[in-house]
Amino acid sequence: MAEHQLMKNIDKKTVLTLKDEVTYQTGQVVSKTLAQNDAVSVTLFAFDAGEQISSHKAAGDAFITCLDGEGVITIDDDKFTVTAGNSIVIPAGAPHAVDATTQYKMMLVVIY
Repeated sequence: MAEHQLMKNIDKKTVLTLKDEVTYQTGQVVSKTLAQNDAVSVTLFAFDAGEQISSHKAAGDAFITCLDGEGVITIDDDKFTVTAGNSIVIPAGAPHAVDATTQYKMMLVVIY
C-alpha cells in the first residue's frame, strides 16, 4: 500500500473559512493544493471574473463545491450554474470545463 501524504498548506486544529484560504488575483486562476496522493486530491481555486479552465478529463470522480461567487461548470455539453453553497459531481472521464461568471472560488475534491 502506498504511503499517503496528509493535508498540507492549511492550519490544523483551527476553525477555518475555506474561501479565505485562497486569494483572488487580477486576470488569473489561483490554486492551493491541500492534499494530493494516489487516492484523493483536494484543491482550492480562486478565479478572477471571466477566467476559465478549458475542457479536460480527470481519472477520478470530481466533487466541486462553490465557496464564493458564481461559476458555470460544463460537463459533456451540459451547463450548470453554481453559486456559494452549491456542489456538483463530475463523473470520472467526463470532459468538463469551469468558467467564472463573477469572481469565483471553489473547492475541488477528486477521488481516484
